[in-house]
Amino acid sequence: MAHPVSIREKVLQLRSAGYSYNYIVSQTGLSKSTLSDWLTKIPYTPNPETLATIGKALAASIAANAKIKQASFSLAKEEAKRDVGKLSRRDLFMFGLGLYLGEGSKTGGITRVVNADPRVIRFTIAWLMAIGLSNKNLNMRLHLYPDSDVKKSTQFWMKETGLTKEQFLKPQIDWRKDKKAYKLGKLPYGTAHLGVKSLGEKKHGVFLSRKILAWIDEMSKRI
Repeated sequence: MAHPVSIREKVLQLRSAGYSYNYIVSQTGLSKSTLSDWLTKIPYTPNPETLATIGKALAASIAANAKIKQASFSLAKEEAKRDVGKLSRRDLFMFGLGLYLGEGSKTGGITRVVNADPRVIRFTIAWLMAIGLSNKNLNMRLHLYPDSDVKKSTQFWMKETGLTKEQFLKPQIDWRKDKKAYKLGKLPYGTAHLGVKSLGEKKHGVFLSRKILAWIDEMSKRI
C-alpha cells in the first residue's frame, strides 16, 4: 500500500497537471468528496487528454466553475480579514474556551485537546500560554495508523507546533482491521493529542482542568 502522504501528493500533482476528478478517482481510489476537500483551491486548466476525454465544452464549463469557486474563496478571505481585525487578549481567551468546549477533554481531570488540524493545535498552544502555562508544560502523543511514517509525522507536528522531540510521547498506533485505506489517507500525519503536565504545580494539574470547565460553564450561563 502506498504511503498516505504520497496519495495526497499524487492527487495535487494530477490536478495541477489538468486531470479531471473522474480520472483522479480512477488512479487513486479516493472519493470525489475527498478530492473536493483537497482540491477546491487548486487552479484548474484541463490538459489535452482531459479535453479529448470529456469534450471541450464540458471541460470549459468545469474550468469556469473552478474559477468562480476560487474567486469566491478570495472574496471571503478578504472580508474575513476585515471582519476579524486585531485580536484582543479577551478575544483569544473566549475563543479558546469555545475551542476547548468542542475539542477538549471533559473528564478525568486532564487538560487535553485532540485534533488533526494543525491550526487547532497551534491556537490551543497560544491559548494555553495566554492563561499562564509555558511551553515546558506541554506534551504530545500522536495517534497514527499501521502505514503511517512515525518519523515524518513527528517532524510535521514539531514544525507546526514548535514542540521539541523530547515533548513527544510514544505514538499510539491504531491496529484496528476495519480501517479502510481511503480513511487512513485522509490523515497522513495522524491525530495530535496535546496534553498539559503540571510539573508539580497544582494550578496546572487537576485544578486547571476543573477551572477550564468552570469557565465554560460560566460562559454558557451568560448566553
